[in-house]
Amino acid sequence: MTAPQEVRAAVDAAYRDEWGQVVATLIGMTGDWDLAEDCAQDAFAAALTTWPRDGVPARPGAWLTTTARNRAIDRLRRDTAATAKLRQLALLPRDPLEPTTEAIPDDRLRLIFTCCHPALPFPARVALTLRTLAGLSTAEIAKAFLTAESTMAQRLVRAKRKIVEAGIPYRVPPAEMLPHRLSAVLAVLYLIFNEGYDDEDGSRGLAAEGIYLARVLVRLLPDEPEARGLLALMLLLEARRAHRTDDGVLVPLEDQDRSRWDRALIAAGTETLETALAMRRSGPYQVQAAIAACHATAADAAATDWPQIAMLYRELARLAPSPVVDLNRAVAIAMADGIGAGLALVDELAESGRLDGYYLLPATRADLLRRNGQVREAAAAYEAALKLAPTAAERRYLTARLRGL
Repeated sequence: MTAPQEVRAAVDAAYRDEWGQVVATLIGMTGDWDLAEDCAQDAFAAALTTWPRDGVPARPGAWLTTTARNRAIDRLRRDTAATAKLRQLALLPRDPLEPTTEAIPDDRLRLIFTCCHPALPFPARVALTLRTLAGLSTAEIAKAFLTAESTMAQRLVRAKRKIVEAGIPYRVPPAEMLPHRLSAVLAVLYLIFNEGYDDEDGSRGLAAEGIYLARVLVRLLPDEPEARGLLALMLLLEARRAHRTDDGVLVPLEDQDRSRWDRALIAAGTETLETALAMRRSGPYQVQAAIAACHATAADAAATDWPQIAMLYRELARLAPSPVVDLNRAVAIAMADGIGAGLALVDELAESGRLDGYYLLPATRADLLRRNGQVREAAAAYEAALKLAPTAAERRYLTARLRGL
């Protein structure tokens, strides 16, 4: 007999590590997403009753996959229309974790690219990725994105129906399509991370889910530098996330106590970035990670290498042009070459109208005006930013700056 607490810990660890693999394998076998999820849940429930008696198996993932597979066969046997699927299952090896001759044998990779297929609406890609790969419940996903559970359930149902009706293939894209499709996958994972990064109290847990999924992707595609670049970026940002606010007030990067940043995460992020850069195929996530590394490895704000950061933003603007990148580059230039140079670029952006409604435009302008001693203009810009700020922490910060003038 195995102690109940040991079994619960083993099942929890297996759920975290194996859920995506079990579901992906069953989808590959049956083509039925709902059946795969139901049978995976049955397998984990069976583990809670069987493992206390028989002990935790040496290979929990294999045990869970085999149990789920047998449940799927039983379910299909009751369905007379499922004869073809049963014949297909009979041809598969009994142990789904046996080595295969395929170039990429892991079904999770097929599942990632299916969940993030461009034919699906972007919110559906995010929800489906969290449900099938991370194992979050519909209620947990709805809570994380501040959406009604019924709305999220409908989104998941529509996404699965779209996969069937549109004939979205359950496969890794061919080599010529991989770069484009990989960028779609990375965008989904980065959105998941950012939703958690901007969560003021960290209760939604999405930053951790984003990092977990990025680690899975790196293991599955070890020769893709942009996957490593995204993971490095997440790790370096996560290292300082806990200190972005103080008593509910946003703490700007230059005022954060860098001695409190997570050095283990910084080391892991830096090592991951170095491995990606050694592949000599630059991409926007690698560049963003390099910018984050410049901040993470500086002893304090005064030691930050702003000329290097400005150069990196210039490269990022070349690889992934956007007005937000231009705004960040303007800040780097202001710190490297003088406030006036940065202000001129920010004013050009404001006149272009490309960032209308984006609160960081007036907030950035206000900060540069304050540094330049233009108090009246800074106050007007802070007031404009306050009207647009999306979170309470940011509004508290802007209010404090305004009062400080």
